[in-house]
Amino acid sequence: MTVLPYKDLKLGKKEQVAKMFDNISHKYDFLNHFLSLGIDIYWRKKAIKLLSSSKPKYILDIATGTGDFAIEALKLAPDKVIGVDISAGMLKYGNEKIVKLGLQHKIELILGDSEKLPFDDNTFDAITVSFGVRNFENLEKGLIDMFRVLKPGGKALVLEFSKPRSFPMKQLYNFYFKNILPVLGKMFSKDNTAYTYLPESVNAFPDGEDFLKVFENSGFKKTKCIPLTFGISSIYIGEK
Repeated sequence: MTVLPYKDLKLGKKEQVAKMFDNISHKYDFLNHFLSLGIDIYWRKKAIKLLSSSKPKYILDIATGTGDFAIEALKLAPDKVIGVDISAGMLKYGNEKIVKLGLQHKIELILGDSEKLPFDDNTFDAITVSFGVRNFENLEKGLIDMFRVLKPGGKALVLEFSKPRSFPMKQLYNFYFKNILPVLGKMFSKDNTAYTYLPESVNAFPDGEDFLKVFENSGFKKTKCIPLTFGISSIYIGEK
């Protein structure tokens, strides 16, 4: 089932997701930290640490948004991090942040499609995606293109929301996601549907073992899933 942000628009998911992120880009960073109570910062730090033993020198961050994951990846001491996103609005704020931090020599953000990455085969030592794969129009197609541009022996790391299964976290999570998050998101972002789409897209996403099957079908091996914070999100790792 394809979940769309704007059900009344006659646009594909890719175009709708780009429009949605353009609309909320001015409040995206604030809402990320506010609505997650800052836990998203911890998740990103933990995810990046899992790549430290690989010492990747050339990193691609897909669905980079405003560049938070790309900036966190600098802790791995790479030569270069390239961030790709389909939302020009998100990249605008990301570039402003990078200039403010003086990181233009280390991070480059470009407009691009996750399913048609503008890079040669076997280019990157590591690829990261933070809260982005559930927005792919075609999940397997996006993962296959990630596999294509990754060097043999390179690692792909995906950080994504998942669904808690245990009481009482499952019930608390569902109540917050369905009743509180959409109201707060609408209030601050002024977008009527973006934070209704978020829980709908998480609910439809094949998390846990189901995602690992898609990951492996896309070519990745030595895959594993690491649940975080009672299963609210998960880290997936695979190798080429």
